[in-house]
Parts: sequence; C-alpha cells; structure tokens
Amino acid sequence: MIGVIDSHCHLDLEPLNSGLSHILQEAAVAGVRGFVVPGVHPDGWLGISVLAAGNRQIMPAYGIHPMHAACLNEQVLGQLRERAEHAVAIGETGLDPAYQVSLDLQERAFSEQLRVAVNLGLPVLVHCRRAFQRVLRIMREERADKVGGIMHAFSGSVEMAREFIRLGFAISISGTVTWNGAVKPVRLVRELPLEHLVLETDAPDMTPERYRGEFNHPAWITETAQRVAEERGISPEDVARITTDNVRRILRLADDSA
Repeated sequence: MIGVIDSHCHLDLEPLNSGLSHILQEAAVAGVRGFVVPGVHPDGWLGISVLAAGNRQIMPAYGIHPMHAACLNEQVLGQLRERAEHAVAIGETGLDPAYQVSLDLQERAFSEQLRVAVNLGLPVLVHCRRAFQRVLRIMREERADKVGGIMHAFSGSVEMAREFIRLGFAISISGTVTWNGAVKPVRLVRELPLEHLVLETDAPDMTPERYRGEFNHPAWITETAQRVAEERGISPEDVARITTDNVRRILRLADDSA
C-alpha cells in the first residue's frame, strides 16, 4: 500500500515524539506519506510547528481539545489566529462529556474556534463523543458548512454521519474498526460512500486489534485500510488512494504537499 495520509495523529506527544525518527521511517516503509498533526493545548502548538518546519510531510493543525476548554481566553485566541496562518486546519476541537470540564465551557471554546476557522477559511477537525446533537447544532449556528472538515474518529451512527456529511465534513475511520466486536464503525464503512471517508490512527491512541495493548503507530493505518477494503470488497491500495484523495480535497492540499 502506498501514498496514504494519516488524517489525525499526535506525533508531538510521547511516546511518539522521543522516537520520531524510527516512527517516521516505519511509516514510510508502510506507505504513509503524510501526517496531519492536530494541537490539543496551546502549550503544544510550538512543538507541532517545529515538527512541521522540519518535515514537509507533517501538516500542522492548531486547536484546543474539549478537555482543555477552560484555557481558552482572548490571548489564546489571538495566538490561535497567528498559528492558523501556517495550518491546514483548526483543531482538534469539539465536545466530550467524558471530561471533567463543563459542557458550557466546552461549547464556548468550540464556538470560538469554529469562528476562527470560518473567518480564516480553514477546515475543522472535530472531536465528538456522546454529544452529536449538540455538536451539530453549534456547527450549524457557526456556519461550519462554509469550511467543512473532518469528524475525527467518528463513533456515531450512520444517520448522524450523514448529517455531518451534509455540512461538508468527511467521516474519519480509525483503528476501532478492526476491534473484535466492532459494530458502529463497521456499519459506517459498509454504508457510507467512500468519497466521504478518510483514515486516521489517532496515534498513540486507538491501536488496531492486532496490536492492542501497545501504543499506536502511524504505520498501523494499514490495518484500518485492510479492514475497510475487506468490508467494501476492494483492494487496500484503492482504499488508500480514495481516502487520501478525500483528505486532499477536504483540507485543500496541493498534490505535492505530502
């Protein structure tokens, strides 16, 4: 398999960052040719920018994860606007009631980041668990359809996925589709048009079934591509080509950007 883009991986975080040379070499052998690296906290934005400056295959995004929503203020928003000039997307941002941060704070942080994205014409990387209706409402209110983006590691239903697709968002399939007993991600792969799917690892998290118990590697996106190929009755190479074309379209990447 050649030419796949990992649409969401945290190369700046440990244990990936300390072994980055090996991680990138392993990914190259597996055919991974691009990495979208989203920010989760302002303290990490500089590190992402340094990685991207040193490797043209690393594409930076800057955002505030819902677990860090309380850190958003006017100064941080100003920093986000500055960083965004050199980003492929805003994110990751969104809502997640699993974290000990009030949903009111999360909603305000999400809305503010969507406004930055829309004002700057940048797509958005959206994190959402168990709050899909609220996320959808906010995205409609903030006119996220003007910029589109990616629903990261989507865990919702096919019906909800179609609502986000109508707003111009791709649905990202992660290693969870390979897990024993996986239901929702398998149904997404079977029922949604391939032109609306992208692949990700979310490394170092969401490790595919074959490697469960280890931290995830971008190279293991091949496991996800293989499972998608099996469900759709096509080759992993076709899955890589189609999903990577989708990433390029959604993030408006030049053909030689990764």
